[in-house]
Amino acid sequence: MSPVVGEPASLRPLTFGIIAIITCAAFEAMAVATAMPAVVAELGGVASYGLAFSMYLTASLLGTVIAGTWCDRVGARPALAVGMTLMIAGLLVSGAAGAFWMVTAGRAVSGLGGGFMVVAVYVIIGGAYPQHRQPVIFGWLSAAWVLPSLIGPAVAGYLAEELTWRWVFLGVAPIVLAAFALVWPRTARLALPEPGAGNRSDGRRRALTGLALAGGVLAAQFAVNRLAAQGPADDAGSVLLAILAVVGIITAAVTFPRLLPPGTVRLGRGLPSIIATRGLVTATFFGAEAFLPLMLVTSRGMDAATAGLTLSAGALGWSAGSFVQARVTFRRQWLLVIGASILSMSVGGLALVSAPAVPFWALVLVWTLAGFAMGLTLSSTSVLVLKLSPASQRGRNSSSLQLSDQMGGVVGSTIAGGLFALLRDPNDPGQVGVFVAIWLALCLFAVAGIVAGLRGTLGTSDDPVDPRPDTSRHGKVSS
Repeated sequence: MSPVVGEPASLRPLTFGIIAIITCAAFEAMAVATAMPAVVAELGGVASYGLAFSMYLTASLLGTVIAGTWCDRVGARPALAVGMTLMIAGLLVSGAAGAFWMVTAGRAVSGLGGGFMVVAVYVIIGGAYPQHRQPVIFGWLSAAWVLPSLIGPAVAGYLAEELTWRWVFLGVAPIVLAAFALVWPRTARLALPEPGAGNRSDGRRRALTGLALAGGVLAAQFAVNRLAAQGPADDAGSVLLAILAVVGIITAAVTFPRLLPPGTVRLGRGLPSIIATRGLVTATFFGAEAFLPLMLVTSRGMDAATAGLTLSAGALGWSAGSFVQARVTFRRQWLLVIGASILSMSVGGLALVSAPAVPFWALVLVWTLAGFAMGLTLSSTSVLVLKLSPASQRGRNSSSLQLSDQMGGVVGSTIAGGLFALLRDPNDPGQVGVFVAIWLALCLFAVAGIVAGLRGTLGTSDDPVDPRPDTSRHGKVSS
């Protein structure tokens, strides 16, 4: 049943608006991934290829942290507006870039805006839709990826090869503005948080912690990427890069758990493990997705549009998985175990079908199954987090879920990018063994996701709970 037909008339315009925002984000993601090989061909910077993807996610970390507390305190509309502005600004910077580092910087600005927007959308869904309708809404949000998945790679490939890759970025900007214009009036009547909701000082503390996290991740990404690109050396520059990488990793390791519900890192029962599962599967999927088109272009000599068909297949599988999760009758937590299991087999299977001698359709089938697994898993984590969160914690817990998602993407793309820069042979750009090593390394995260999913089934209640116990008379806790 369509959510627009099934919802009260007052919610139908809002549903259209939310679907429009996700459709726009989907087109941006599919188009940029397809066009990136052309960007590298013109501007250089192939050794920093993975950085262009992980920087988007790194900046999203900061936007997500700020938006979570902000939405709990003043509602979702301000975060939605700031996110739209930043995303458009980033697209314009990337589209006008004269060097690869400018493309990376533009992706970071867009990522910051994306962090604001996605938390705002989650809070809007949690506040506007009854709980029994939320699985269906998330299913339709995944379906919003179908059209961009079918036409996005083809359009981006045509623009990149026949005109210029710049239009891939510049052309998305007005689409973002149109989607925002559609949803903005529909959020005016949403209930605002009660006076005093959210803690201003706690929000500032979380923002500073998020800034430290983003800074640590950025430092580690840059240092690891540079070290891998230049190879082993014992000069002063390499030593400084190694120190920077260690400091960045330590900073991220200290700050990241403080922004999540207690027990997430150690896979605590229930909600903490549900949030951890999200990060582990995204590390696997998005790390692989970033390098899949590049492998097809370099090892099989495909054009960008044809290589992008694999991304379309994955997105179609994702939509199918999300529709399936909306119709389950058993305990939803088990979908996390099932999804992580399918994903581990799919990404591991990429190592078997990457050789040029294997038919292209086999690779497309494997990646479709990977997308199906993500549709099962991610939509289910979204529904479960909203279900287990009291109204006053929807912003914070949605922020935690997105942080896990984004950190997973950062870790996955950083590991994939580091392996690529370390193992690639400039004289043999189509070397398949480099990509096989990436798939096998990323598969380990999906296997860990199976364990996290099993821990997520051990929660004792499906009632909303505050995962952060009250340890002070004011109800404020430290992470």
